[in-house]
Amino acid sequence: MKKSVLTRYRVMAYVTAVLLIVLTVGVIGKRLLHLDGFDGFVSVIGIAHGWLYVIYLVFAFDVGTKAKMSLGRLAWVLLAGTVPTAAFFVERKVTREVEPLIAKDKTGTSPAAA
Repeated sequence: MKKSVLTRYRVMAYVTAVLLIVLTVGVIGKRLLHLDGFDGFVSVIGIAHGWLYVIYLVFAFDVGTKAKMSLGRLAWVLLAGTVPTAAFFVERKVTREVEPLIAKDKTGTSPAAA
């Protein structure tokens, strides 16, 4: 597996997580605190998060399939972008699991390199 596959997943995991936290704060401001001006903010951030989450799904699926994750593990990685702060923790765990696979590919000890 190439390092770029992991890098683009990591970037999208952080972007998705940050936007979801910002969206959550916006929804709290709009719905619970009834603050003025949050309607447009929530709409813009919600649309941005939605589209970027789709890109996150593609990159997370790519990492999961190349790392040969189980179906349950892959589902958790894919859903991490829907739970505020979960993507931060899942991204760290995925990175720790996938970095050894990248190192193996660099040294040529993986079956794919043979």
